[in-house]
Amino acid sequence: MALQFHSVPVTPFQQNCTLLWCDDSKRAAVVDPGGDIDRILAAVEERGLKLEKILLTHGHLDHVGGTAPLSRQLHLPVEGPQQADQFWIEKIVVQAQMYGFPPVETFTPDRWLNDGDTVTVGDEVLEVVHCPGHTPGHVIFFHRPTNLALVGDVLFAGSIGRTDFPMSNHQDLIDSITQKLWPLGDQVKFIPGHGPMSTFGQERQTNPFVADKRFG
Repeated sequence: MALQFHSVPVTPFQQNCTLLWCDDSKRAAVVDPGGDIDRILAAVEERGLKLEKILLTHGHLDHVGGTAPLSRQLHLPVEGPQQADQFWIEKIVVQAQMYGFPPVETFTPDRWLNDGDTVTVGDEVLEVVHCPGHTPGHVIFFHRPTNLALVGDVLFAGSIGRTDFPMSNHQDLIDSITQKLWPLGDQVKFIPGHGPMSTFGQERQTNPFVADKRFG
């Protein structure tokens, strides 16, 4: 299998920061480095990887808090999220104070992402799908050859993302899941922003918020 992954729970919110790497080249991306950079870099070193970029699903503190120092330390470009989340990134200093996190720095991504874009990890290509609702600029990353999706806080095993934040929208979130994620296929396994992995098929059967029977 050419694309490998390993998740490192970071911050008090136990956010799934995920390393993605190309087996052939050992070049890697870190997805949503919310904090605990030393733990992330230890996982990189343990696997003999070369980090080449940072990918972000959305602008919430627990997903982006470690971005600025990690990018600066290793000279890594930052790709994502979609630009509608810029206001969240600009607010992470205030978010950190509010939640009692260590001080963080704001930043500007090198590349904002849009629906239909692609990103590369080594020799592998992932599709970008804009999935607003939890935040307006939330994106997910989909690797079609291995049916793997990194969905941030759009969908969880047995639950869905919160929509009680500024510029969240519950109906947009439901539409993102049912109209953008489900068509990718029941067989797709996904890494959520928090908690265990699942598959789209499993969630369509059992998730109380978005199971097919709710909309049948």
